[in-house]
Amino acid sequence: MGRQVTVEVELVEGPAAARYEEAFRLIYAEAFAGPPYRVTAADVTDAFRHFPSLTARTGFRAALARTEDGEPAGMAYGSLFAPDTGWWDRLTERVPDGIRREDGHRSFGLMELAVLERWRGQGVARRLHERLLDGVGAERVLLNVHPESAAASAAYRAWGYRSIGRAHPWEDADPHDAMLLDLR
Repeated sequence: MGRQVTVEVELVEGPAAARYEEAFRLIYAEAFAGPPYRVTAADVTDAFRHFPSLTARTGFRAALARTEDGEPAGMAYGSLFAPDTGWWDRLTERVPDGIRREDGHRSFGLMELAVLERWRGQGVARRLHERLLDGVGAERVLLNVHPESAAASAAYRAWGYRSIGRAHPWEDADPHDAMLLDLR
């Protein structure tokens, strides 16, 4: 019988997260290589082009899951929405102003959550999610998920997220499901 490998999840806030960029890149490249994402090496380069400046955003935090030997297993990161965020403008249908209102502390945007295939089904994604949001201080979490990513969509629903519409998160992006988790 093999030794049980444990996975630890570390929370890193602000610019300090930039020191883990290579681990995040590795996880992103491998976790999103298959359908429906099919990211290429160029996509990974584009996704991380501004990572150091992203870590300087207000309320940026990241969670990194690693084995006891330091092997990356998964990651999650996001930041608080600025009052002038354009996130709401990417929805295909307008939502009421009361929902759209941002003050710099109301909403946390979950930008990425990914687990390497060999670590899936072991609760790593849930632990990353919980660690990332522990003490975040926001009223809610917002994210976009590709509708063909059935496992991710199911996990988010199981964690309490609800759909609030469809979005085009970036130019030429497939439509994504916009989801909200109320933290109050």
